[in-house]
Amino acid sequence: MLAERNPQFQPTIIKLRELSADEKARDLYERREKVRRDNNMLIRGAKYDIAKNLLAMGDSVEKVSKATGLTQEQIERLQ
Repeated sequence: MLAERNPQFQPTIIKLRELSADEKARDLYERREKVRRDNNMLIRGAKYDIAKNLLAMGDSVEKVSKATGLTQEQIERLQ
């Protein structure tokens, strides 16, 4: 409701309403979002696989964290 009163958000709200009303546009948006989410899951899974391999090769948690972008806590849970 606040966004509707804020003129800065008006173009976004209008576009959202258009997409919501247009079934084809909404379907296309939902398909793109699914692809984006699926890709993110694949990347996340690959990072964990790489982290596991690096740990198995004897690399430190800190080094694995730097290489994968995972937090040290996430990597420690893999051990």
